[in-house]
Amino acid sequence: MSSRLTILPLQKNANLTIFYILYDLKNVINGGVTMIRIMKLKIHWQILIALFLAILAGMIIHVGANITGHTPDQFSAPFMASCKFIGQLFFNALKMIVVPLIVPSIICGMMGLGADKHFKRLGLKTLTYYLSTGLIAVITGLLIVNLIQPGHVDKNTAEAILDQAQDADTFLHKVEGKTGRDFLSIFIRMIPPNVLDAATNNGQLLGVIFFSLLFGFFISRLPERYQNIQKEFWESILRVVTLLTDFIIKFAPIGVFALISPVIIETGISAVRPLLLFFITVLLALGIHSFVTLPLLLKLFRLSPSKHYRATAPALLTAFSTASSASTLPVTLEAVEKEVGVPKRISSFTLPLGATVNMDGTALYECVVVIFIAQFYGVLGSTISLATQLTVVLLALLTSVGVAGIPSASLVAIAIILGAVGLPVEAVGIVLVVDRILDMCRTSVNVLSDTCGAAIIAKSEGEDLYMEEKSRKKNAK
Repeated sequence: MSSRLTILPLQKNANLTIFYILYDLKNVINGGVTMIRIMKLKIHWQILIALFLAILAGMIIHVGANITGHTPDQFSAPFMASCKFIGQLFFNALKMIVVPLIVPSIICGMMGLGADKHFKRLGLKTLTYYLSTGLIAVITGLLIVNLIQPGHVDKNTAEAILDQAQDADTFLHKVEGKTGRDFLSIFIRMIPPNVLDAATNNGQLLGVIFFSLLFGFFISRLPERYQNIQKEFWESILRVVTLLTDFIIKFAPIGVFALISPVIIETGISAVRPLLLFFITVLLALGIHSFVTLPLLLKLFRLSPSKHYRATAPALLTAFSTASSASTLPVTLEAVEKEVGVPKRISSFTLPLGATVNMDGTALYECVVVIFIAQFYGVLGSTISLATQLTVVLLALLTSVGVAGIPSASLVAIAIILGAVGLPVEAVGIVLVVDRILDMCRTSVNVLSDTCGAAIIAKSEGEDLYMEEKSRKKNAK
């Protein structure tokens, strides 16, 4: 057919050429229409589509690498480099907006709370919720890991895996010299010697939050004239930062695709197989906390779990892709305030604090990892008593409070707990192969718990939640 076309006169080929051009143009237009339809979807659907596309791309690259005999990294080097570049840009943009959003948000919230006679009650409710859900999460992890017992393997397998863990030097610099006493450093970080220095380090958010809480509270103690000046100043800053946050969040689907694709390409499904039972144990425990415990708490306060999950989906998916509750905070605040309907005076107090101290998923994971490692050593003759397990529960709850809201920071806390119960620190290398994926999962649980806490506390304060957008705007006026 192509050879016949080449010898036909140009005039006779014209119609066919025009046909192909129009056909290609039609495909381009259809593709553009499809993209426009996708862009009109709500942000959480866009992020979900990006997540599935990232998984699909990773799997296709794995298949292509196997066919050509290359490693996935070699086969997709340009694609990986592009994704990591774009993903880092998005991740940096989220981190860039964290402190500028936290400071005015907390100060504005505290200005109202400081003058509110119910301030102490709100603080007590927040603290009670965080401690209660954290304790429930750790106990859930303890029960599931003892029920499934993923570390109970034959002696040869235990020795081989533990020997492999001895070579895990990649994380030792993060935990070198850490002991149980480092828990006290939480209080040191709460009062930074230089708040500007703490503001430039997303790992020191506790100091920024504490300073902002005090600053906002004492603004409420100023004479009314000065209060109004401060209120207008900080509210105007918050409005600008909110607009900037909205702009960054529009790029979330692209950022999620770029962040997830390299993870799938580098780990693949095969990386999970050696620790499949441990992987399932953690996911099951996280699932029980996310889909049983927290929904029951929502129902207890007459809130709809399904509505809440839909409203907070963008924050949960962003948390999954970034593995950072602190970096997800801008998305979390927007979802909780605009979709759930929690007032700023409550969200600006509970959510920034929760992103630093409320780590249900992290506490659960720490407990499961330590007991899992202890089970390996149990096969080799060591024993783990009930008292030791209760110590693990307490330490997991306490150390999770001080874990910075950044990826894989829980490795430090796990090292502290291992040292406290007499297990070698380097044994944490056992779980490194699946830590990144589980880090993404537990961060989503952390953020989910934060959003549930904000909704429950708002409901207990008599607020109406999950209203229609028009009604919410009308009430806001």
